[in-house]
Amino acid sequence: MVINVKQVVQVRLLPTPEQASALSDTLRACNTAASWLSERMYTDQVFRKFDVQKRLYTELRERFGLAAQPAIRVIGKTVDAYTTLRANLKAGNYGPPGSDRRRKVEGSPIVFRPQAAQPFDARCLSWQLGDAGRDGTVSIWTVAGRLRNMRIVGDPRHLALLRSRPAIGETDLLHRDGVWLLHAVIDSPQAARREPVNGFLGVDLGIVNIATTSDGDRTSGARLNRYRKRQLRLRKRLQAKKTSSARRLLNKRRRKEARFAADVNHRISKTIVAEAERTGRGIAVEELTGIRARVRLRKPQRATLHCWAFAQLGQFLTYKARRAGVVMVQVDPAYTSQTCHACGYVDKRNRRSQAVFHCGRCDFVGHADHNAALNIAARGVERRGEVMRPDAAPILAAS
Repeated sequence: MVINVKQVVQVRLLPTPEQASALSDTLRACNTAASWLSERMYTDQVFRKFDVQKRLYTELRERFGLAAQPAIRVIGKTVDAYTTLRANLKAGNYGPPGSDRRRKVEGSPIVFRPQAAQPFDARCLSWQLGDAGRDGTVSIWTVAGRLRNMRIVGDPRHLALLRSRPAIGETDLLHRDGVWLLHAVIDSPQAARREPVNGFLGVDLGIVNIATTSDGDRTSGARLNRYRKRQLRLRKRLQAKKTSSARRLLNKRRRKEARFAADVNHRISKTIVAEAERTGRGIAVEELTGIRARVRLRKPQRATLHCWAFAQLGQFLTYKARRAGVVMVQVDPAYTSQTCHACGYVDKRNRRSQAVFHCGRCDFVGHADHNAALNIAARGVERRGEVMRPDAAPILAAS
């Protein structure tokens, strides 16, 4: 059985001023319709797509002048938003029941921004990519009618991927920082999953060192942290000026830090996956879900924790590992930084400082992050055994 990995390909639209106006009106109409639909769904407490479509499809089309398929996409987008909201509430991402933030989220319907992304399918958007090159055209539905032969440009590798697919899935239309973009979802065949014959490559994620592997390779976060502190100082200075030029510069720079961090995470994840693939190992990482809610820090440290893009690094590792056929597991992070990988002795005093680990039993001395990565690698082997041999899981857990 062939398993596909979903991949998002970004291309840029080059509309004329008239076409850009039509695209903007389309986003505004679709999101206004989605907000109205969301309010009706919330009032009637109807959230199943079939029920929403049965009750409100005709009124939605008549009220906002949407064509048939765009109306269906608006319904799907709104239903998906409530599905995501319920999942976040269940996971406790908006706080415990009764908290102010949770009551605020639960007590009001979802509202969509006027220029929020709108999904299209093959009936609303078609591609004309030609044989080669870095450009092409698309035909897209708008409230002003079908716009044909709208130019697109993109990375030649991305366009080659689009050309190689017989069908292109859902495509989102976005307007970001004055640029029109299309995010197309394609299915890429996953490489054959290879069993980790040589164990696991443990990866310890942190702030001082973004990633430390069980091989002893460390990626320092000093450069990224310095960059973030500089961006913070610049934002404070510009916000204090309160001038039009300062606001324009703030708006121009608002995604700069996120792009920089994403580039760092891409490079780290690519290196880790390549090393695991080369050595015939899997990848073991810590399960860090909910760390922001669990960890208590002094006020100066909170900004650093909340800027830490560990979730993004985990996502990059996951999809790159799948694409390469490398097994990846998540393990319990409890006491990995306090446990000696050599003798198994657990004591918080083993962690003498951020960088130094000194075992109080066997006198092992080493880098604290490297020791934690070795513990994560060992837990990866145990975790894989639990998955592959469920009958042996209690024995492995006890050991």
